[in-house]
Amino acid sequence: MNAQAIINSIEAEFLKTDLPTIHVGDTVKVGVKIVEGGKERIQPYEGTVIAMRNGGINETITVRRVFQGVGVERVFLLHSPRIANIKILRRGKVRRAKLYYLRDRVGKATRIQQRFDRAL
Repeated sequence: MNAQAIINSIEAEFLKTDLPTIHVGDTVKVGVKIVEGGKERIQPYEGTVIAMRNGGINETITVRRVFQGVGVERVFLLHSPRIANIKILRRGKVRRAKLYYLRDRVGKATRIQQRFDRAL
């Protein structure tokens, strides 16, 4: 057994199987586990997926939202134990793999047309 096969078998134990099919342009609500003192709670983070990186256990999504007039982006490791759940709220109709152009846009120009041919 070569080294890459050993690494893949170890990573396979930690991969989540209950993740929805996420595409760039979708509006998602990510439940993030937050530890405050001794207590743990789930804080939702809602925004548009502007980028995805695929790579097994290293798979990430970049979610962008505008909060009090300031654009905030967070990168989430999908298979991390800190991610409690991911819910898709809306499917977006886009023609690019990365939506970095949304960073330069303000207000209604950041809207993405809804897509109805994919199920939530």
